[in-house]
Amino acid sequence: MAILATADPGAKAAASRSLAKAWNEGAIGVGQAVPPPRPARPERPFLRSPKEMPKRRAFGSPAGRVALLHALAHIELNAIDLGWDLVARFSGASLPSGFFDDWVAVAAEEASHFELLAGRLADFGARYGDLPAHDGLWEAAAATADDLLARLAVVPLVLEARGLDVTPEMAARLERVGDAGSAAILRRIYRDEIGHVAVGFRWFDRLCRACGLIPEAVFHERVRRCFKGDLKPPFNRGARDAAGFPAHYYEPLAAGAVIFGDPRRHRREYEGHGEHQTDEKSPYFRLFNSV
Repeated sequence: MAILATADPGAKAAASRSLAKAWNEGAIGVGQAVPPPRPARPERPFLRSPKEMPKRRAFGSPAGRVALLHALAHIELNAIDLGWDLVARFSGASLPSGFFDDWVAVAAEEASHFELLAGRLADFGARYGDLPAHDGLWEAAAATADDLLARLAVVPLVLEARGLDVTPEMAARLERVGDAGSAAILRRIYRDEIGHVAVGFRWFDRLCRACGLIPEAVFHERVRRCFKGDLKPPFNRGARDAAGFPAHYYEPLAAGAVIFGDPRRHRREYEGHGEHQTDEKSPYFRLFNSV
């Protein structure tokens, strides 16, 4: 709760890593909390609707790269809050301890991503808050506040999975203009996000099956109900396969899907990353009553 109430982005990221360390050491456990409707935010950046955002500049100029890094830092800051909101919001749902282990680890990685991007912005003489940003990510949290299956379907399996589709080309474009430092950060984030999608799918699948539901049907229903618009191809089938996320879940939700990527290469990139462990012996409760 303290992290969600922290407005300063640097302090939020540092507190996330500190809390995750204490969690891993067994110093704290699952309590019960009611998260705020919205996490605390700094005065800047100014938040606009996605339609009001200026068109992103070309990566070839420093200003264009600052705009890209700033947008990604904003995504990662929201991802920190989304991780902790998930832990707090569903802390009383009688979930296995491994569920919380996984999402605490994810939130800590999102904090590291924000710090990497903030540091790279500083290399360009910029900082988070210098440019406007949009509030679309938190709108997804609000739309799924009362439904864990919807939250897992929309946040890791739609929004984060979309990052797997677009990040490799962004990193390649940065390399083509000579910005190897920024490209390396994006590739690090990309590898971690494969793990986050894997965590999201594993828990979505387990919880659906524990409730006697058909995971694929639930995914289609929740995404159609809680996510605005269609899923956007082309899909990075290689990275999504490496995360264990089957194509028959997402392809029916987009027209004219195009697949690219070698699943074997992306799986090799993910191997050794450290898949978060879950508690296989924890009992499940039937948390959801309907599709």
